[in-house]
Amino acid sequence: MFKRIQQLDDKIVDNIIKLRSPIKNKIMIAASSAGNLGVIWFAITLPFLIYAPWRMTGVNIIVALGFTQLVCEVILKHIVKRERPSNRLSDSEQLIRRPKYYSFPSGHTSASFCVVSVVIVRGTPLYAVLIILFCAIMIGLSRVYLRVHYLSDVLVGMILGLICGAATVSVFNQAVGSF
Repeated sequence: MFKRIQQLDDKIVDNIIKLRSPIKNKIMIAASSAGNLGVIWFAITLPFLIYAPWRMTGVNIIVALGFTQLVCEVILKHIVKRERPSNRLSDSEQLIRRPKYYSFPSGHTSASFCVVSVVIVRGTPLYAVLIILFCAIMIGLSRVYLRVHYLSDVLVGMILGLICGAATVSVFNQAVGSF
């Protein structure tokens, strides 16, 4: 089964080049860069922290990002140790700097979808959920487009983020309710 997944992942990475254009390259580089170090998610969290009715959601997002980072970047990537597709490419084929660490799962995507999960589960207004979901999808797609992740890295990152986000809402609600 893993062999089939790898074959499909390799085929997608090899065919990404057909989708590229200068405009798409700029859009995808910008989307990927927004996810670097969770910058976009901390920026999006600020209005939640400032607006009193949404403050607990903002704090919950920060907790969820920390938990997701621990699970994805500190634990899973170092257990799986999957090489990135960009390691097979020449420097001239790279649109962004080659990441240093392992590929599976996508940390950009898991962080993005943990935020999506928190805002959905906590009942954030639809317009905010849609903006956050759009950003998360663009970040995940950009990682495959830029050939720094395989599609399976991004899909698992998405699922992991959704689970981590929902789990932190549950724990957060129990902890806050006990005070």
